[in-house]
Amino acid sequence: MRSVLPSTSSARIEGMLRERLGNAEVAPHVAKSWLRCIEQYGIDADAARDTPVLDAASVGERQQRFGELLNVARAEMENLYEQIAGSGYAVILCDADAAILGAITDPTLKREFRAAGLRVGAIWSERYEGTNGLGTCIAEGGPVTIYREEHFRHFNMDLSCSGAPVLDTQGDVLAVLDASTVNAADTRLIQRHTMALVAMSANLISRCHFLAECRNMWVLRFHSRPEFVGLLHEALLAVDGNGVVRAVNESALTQLGLSRDRLVGQPLDKIFAFDFNTLEKRAFTDAATLWPVRDAAYGRRFFAMVRPPVVATSGIVLTPVASSGPAKRQHVGSDTHMQHNMNCGRQLFGRRVPLLLQGATGTGKEAFAKALHLASSWADKPFVAVNCAAIPETLIESELFGYTRGAFTDASRDGHLGKIRQSSGGTLFLDEIGDMPLPLQTRLLRVLEEHEVMPLGGERAIPVDLHVISATHQDLQKMVQAGEFREDLYYRLNGITLQLPLLRERSDKLELIETLLTEESLGQARPRLCDDALRLLLNYAWPGNIRQLRNTLRTAAALCGEGVIRPCNLPQEITGFGATENAAAVMNSGDEAPLRLAEREALLRELEQMHWNISRTATALGISRNTLYRKLHKHGIAVPD
Repeated sequence: MRSVLPSTSSARIEGMLRERLGNAEVAPHVAKSWLRCIEQYGIDADAARDTPVLDAASVGERQQRFGELLNVARAEMENLYEQIAGSGYAVILCDADAAILGAITDPTLKREFRAAGLRVGAIWSERYEGTNGLGTCIAEGGPVTIYREEHFRHFNMDLSCSGAPVLDTQGDVLAVLDASTVNAADTRLIQRHTMALVAMSANLISRCHFLAECRNMWVLRFHSRPEFVGLLHEALLAVDGNGVVRAVNESALTQLGLSRDRLVGQPLDKIFAFDFNTLEKRAFTDAATLWPVRDAAYGRRFFAMVRPPVVATSGIVLTPVASSGPAKRQHVGSDTHMQHNMNCGRQLFGRRVPLLLQGATGTGKEAFAKALHLASSWADKPFVAVNCAAIPETLIESELFGYTRGAFTDASRDGHLGKIRQSSGGTLFLDEIGDMPLPLQTRLLRVLEEHEVMPLGGERAIPVDLHVISATHQDLQKMVQAGEFREDLYYRLNGITLQLPLLRERSDKLELIETLLTEESLGQARPRLCDDALRLLLNYAWPGNIRQLRNTLRTAAALCGEGVIRPCNLPQEITGFGATENAAAVMNSGDEAPLRLAEREALLRELEQMHWNISRTATALGISRNTLYRKLHKHGIAVPD
């Protein structure tokens, strides 16, 4: 065994390590922890367990200190647990004192974890528990794995723990995310895999904390690789209104190759080859577009975008967003679940693993698929979307597989490529895949397995280069059991299932409202939301999800007066007002005639777009059919037969 202890370490520590681990390589963090256990804490490795446990009130106080970050952490703990469920692990969160604030584990193993001292309220600092995944991670300030006999105290030797720090904006340990098992049978190779998953989740929580804590500053988001901007490993640099750097994350230190004390407190133009005025201009004219920047020291190229500070209004925070043109990149929001989906999806899709998106209608499945496409190495190739529920069954075969000249009556003289061949080299998005007829499922399976397509009327198969994302709001597993969906196709499409959350479950509703309102302004001055209207939007349950929110904002932007969206511009389902109250609100606004005219024009425009289909128009406007009929009667609009 090679010594990794300082020369002043006692022979006793060397002997204990040799006795416990034999000739195995000793990780530096393990050796240093053992040294602390003996020389600093005077721990007896053979002593009985006496773990201190906080009472419920003390735990509650510590949880409250975390505020919204605790909800972010819990969501990411659930995501992490889904990936390691069934392997005997618990996902644990502790604070900077190593007090356990939350844990997720298999209900059948709760007794074992409790017996091992891994329970909410238990304090797992090195002072009490010796070398362990929680306490040693805090002491070292970085990710650690403590495997079986590497634990200092004998009663912890059956454990295997992988802990990674959640860092605050100054790089100090705020919390630790840990995955532990009470009866470790995994190899060290599997432990490295577990450690990678834990570190990724902890990094995501740290990133969310950084963006929330620096909400009142300008945040430069950059990376040497453009596809990483907006994702987990992006570098973050927060700048105050005077152009001085106030905070950086760990990725920024890595990207720039500088220590925190050489960045924090420095003017922005000492770090990058542009000044604060340039940063400010980019934020309010082209915030969603990446632009190349160079660092001041070495002229290295990075790709960056900037998030402007939020503006507080009566206790509600608003993020100003403006753009001179359409965004060149799709973003999925800052919600923890969506960020996890994006990070996981990007890594797998880049390796040609087929993805299945599961989510209710309106949760943004196609937008998410586009975001994955734009983050891929084939982003410059076509993104082809096929809604399997919207195409008549008699046409879907020719739409998907194409046809040759004269393949059937009324066929085009030049034939038709078909969606599959159109997407070759790019991304094929199969929306509502559960609605695909069974006979076509067989043909699609053959295409996916053989990477070639036979057009209708064709005599030879044509090779295709496919990257497939599927989506559905249905339970495909139940459909497979019922014989309504091919089992072999299900497993071919389902490299991994990514569940898109309902809008009401997302933590970034405010960001979505601001982004969608900007998009729906169509290049004109973006309306402002008054406090009451914003509260109504944030508190509404949104059964129609993002699609309903977009349509609500589109209508409200068309109806509002003086550039301000008020409750009277929102649907009755959201405001809870009756027709009389709505009329009174319009009268009190002082501009009844322009509002009535704008509402009438908005209704007519939407009706024309939906070919006067009442149900579809009501859905598009985010209102009920009865409300739509009342509005038509109010404006004297007759529905044609």
